[in-house]
Order: sequence, then C-alpha cells, then structure tokens
Amino acid sequence: MHTYSHCAESAPVAAPDAASVALPGQNRKINVERLGLVPYEAAWAYQEQLLADTLAYKTRNRQAAEAGTAPAATPNYLLLVEHPHVYTLGKSGKPEHLLLTESELEAHGATFHRINRGGDITYHGPGQLVGYPILDLDNFFTDIHRYLRLLEEAVILTLAEYGVQAGRIAGLTGVWIDFEEGAPNPRKICALGVKCSRWVTMHGFALNVNTDLSYFGHIVPCGISDKAVTSLQLELGRAVPLAEVQNRLLPHLARLFEAELTEKLMNTLP
Repeated sequence: MHTYSHCAESAPVAAPDAASVALPGQNRKINVERLGLVPYEAAWAYQEQLLADTLAYKTRNRQAAEAGTAPAATPNYLLLVEHPHVYTLGKSGKPEHLLLTESELEAHGATFHRINRGGDITYHGPGQLVGYPILDLDNFFTDIHRYLRLLEEAVILTLAEYGVQAGRIAGLTGVWIDFEEGAPNPRKICALGVKCSRWVTMHGFALNVNTDLSYFGHIVPCGISDKAVTSLQLELGRAVPLAEVQNRLLPHLARLFEAELTEKLMNTLP
C-alpha cells in the first residue's frame, strides 16, 4: 500500500481526549533525533533507510505470525532538521510551479528535487523547523487523515504558546494564520506532505520559524497562488530560537500520539 497526502486534502479529525492503552505488539516509543543543518538529499536517504528497516521488521513479523512465534516491536522515529535552500516537488506537483531556471537556482544557492511525497512544490531552508516522522501507524492508529490532522494540531498548539492563533482552512492541508472564513489575509505558516507505505510514514511537516520568506516568491507554494506564506518571526516581530520551538512542539506530539519520546544526543546524521 502506498498512500500520499496532497496539499488540497483536509478533513478535521479530533485529537484524543484521554490516553489509550497500547495493544499487545504496539510500540508507542518514538526516537527523536535532532540532526541540525542537513542537505536535503542526505536526509531523504536516511528516511528511506529507516523506512526500509521498518518495513523489513514488518515482513519478519508477518512471517513470525505465520510460524506462530511472537513478533518484534517495530521502531518509530522523528527526525528534526534544517535544510540548506532547496525546492522539492511532490508526485502530484506541476514543474511549472517552480519559477526559476537552473541558472537562477544556482544564483540563489538553491537546489531542486522531485520526490515521492504527496503534494506540489514547497521550499525548505535555514530557520525552518522540518520534522520527518518515520512512524509505524500500526503502533498508533491506521488512519492517514487523523495522522495529518494530529501533526497540524501539534503545530497549532505550539504556536498558541507564542500567542499566535493558527488553524486550518477547509480543503487545504497545513496550518494557517487568519484561517477563519472571510479573513482578509490567510497565510500559511506550516506545510505538510507525507508518504505512507504499509502504514509506515515518511516526509512530514515544515514550520516557518525564522525562514527567509523571499524564497517562496520563486514558486507557487503547494500550487496555491492566491494565499501568502508567513513565519513565526514575521508574526512576532522577532527571531525565535529553533531549539526552543522544538522543545515546545515535542510535548504536544507526545500527548496527541499518546507516545513516549526518547532522544538521542546527536547533531548530525549517523
């Protein structure tokens, strides 16, 4: 099974009101790895490695079940990174939504990659908090819409800690400021795009914290031409330490996914 999210895919799903008990064989621990500034290709390759390892676990577990032996718990990961300037185009995206030529990309110090997530084109760069959950949703719930909504909810709750009211716009995945119907200036602060294979996720979310928003001017973000982008820095009028935002986000993810987070002390790819 391959499932892809799309930028224009949203249906509200309520967050859990109370913690549920993990079923036998479920592993609710998530290994958090803060990797710092990582080239996009290297982070993508690492995600693919973790995805393949998890899928291999699931294959062995299916074989164990057929043999009548106990399965092994599958792992879960959350990679937190920044990227150098890069544009990525999802499977459903349109190449013409990148408004730069190859030489112009080089002049802006940016690269471009076609990738295997859902959605259209987006930008990653320094000052942006990018999260890549590689989760086996069999450990939590098998509902990709709920998964996306909980990622959004964690970001919404984090922004609320800074006094920034954010929410969703019907039909558009992501987190928005001035999201209420009829608001004069809706603007996206966090984009989402994921892939799911046999209920194991990869890719994830990108929250603009201290991001240079001028780079969004060279694309049609997520194929949406009539709405703006913003950052936490722009909304607050001051820069915000990226590590601080990470620290505020993680407890919300833990509660919403009813997970236990464990952290490796690392600032680079293994």
